[in-house]
Amino acid sequence: MKRGFFGNLLHDLEAPIEARGLGTGWFAGFFGLVCAIAGLCFVAALRWPAWFAMPQLQAVRDLSGFRVVVHATLLAAYALALLSLLLRPRKALGATALVVALAATLLGGAAVQPSESHAWGIFFGIDFFALNMIATGLMFAPIERIFPHRASQRLFRTEWREDLFYYLVSSMLVQLITFLALAPSTFIMASSSGFGSFRAMVASQPWLLQFVEAMFLTDLTQYWFHRAFHRWPFLWGFHAVHHSAKSMDWLAGSRMHFVEVVLLRGVTSLPLLTLGFAPSVMQAYVAMVYIYASLVHANLRGNFDLLGKFLVIPRFHHWHHGIEEVAIDKNFAIHFPWLDRLFGTHYLPPGEWPSGYGVAEEVPRGYRAQFAYPFRRRG
Repeated sequence: MKRGFFGNLLHDLEAPIEARGLGTGWFAGFFGLVCAIAGLCFVAALRWPAWFAMPQLQAVRDLSGFRVVVHATLLAAYALALLSLLLRPRKALGATALVVALAATLLGGAAVQPSESHAWGIFFGIDFFALNMIATGLMFAPIERIFPHRASQRLFRTEWREDLFYYLVSSMLVQLITFLALAPSTFIMASSSGFGSFRAMVASQPWLLQFVEAMFLTDLTQYWFHRAFHRWPFLWGFHAVHHSAKSMDWLAGSRMHFVEVVLLRGVTSLPLLTLGFAPSVMQAYVAMVYIYASLVHANLRGNFDLLGKFLVIPRFHHWHHGIEEVAIDKNFAIHFPWLDRLFGTHYLPPGEWPSGYGVAEEVPRGYRAQFAYPFRRRG
């Protein structure tokens, strides 16, 4: 069967496990492609900051060592791409990494200077996407290979394309999502100026105490938000998209309907922004949540029963996604499982994992079909 270039690339990415061993050039090609894409995103953000860069990350881009990191990333992409081309009979992975790295170099590489662009007040956060990919993908992808719960599950398993696209959309549209999500908090802050002394008291607390309070309040809010999306049929249509993933790994957590993402972040931001927590507490909490969400969905073995009494662990959240009837409407907490014990929704049988994941109803494949699904479904 004759394939085009992208068909060959996808075929190479989805190669069977026996074709990915050390010495085959597959890992060199894969990590070369990751470095090349990250480098291209960084270069584009430096060249067209008004369009492709988050203003909140300006301080990171201005660091003296940032361009050194970009240069090293592109060099690594070149080296790994060439190694893959030398070792691997199929050249799609290495060739793609080489072309993407070359494109980044032609745009100016690490020495690129900002070009004039018309700032419309709209940007696409490709630098945010690249940082997310490096912070989570390069962290969890190797860990899942070394300590997998399901050893037969591949990195590029079924439906990985949909989940990666969700990951890209949530990163690229960070400005729009943030604007919509912060609308309730902005309204409350504008309407509650008389609570300034209370907010000052909250901000005067020790930093660690503020962080724990933020975790508890956001988890308590998200618990009932999460439970409502399981209880009400119309809301479940949005959440069913997230539960439709039939495999669990660090990328599966990104599969969330756009409407649910906006509503979830809006609910989460309420206690963080309206009660007076220090900005550094909010920033640390948001950074922690990005990593934590990937962790609890990850394909990682280990029961962690002692830790699981106090904090949500992967096995706890895997049961929330479990296909078994006993797992339905269980384990809503995001951080603290004792909330589920308190409200009667806790389920974590000792040493056991779900036999599978997904939902009984037929959720369509593809981002566009899943976006429309909540508005078309019946029942």
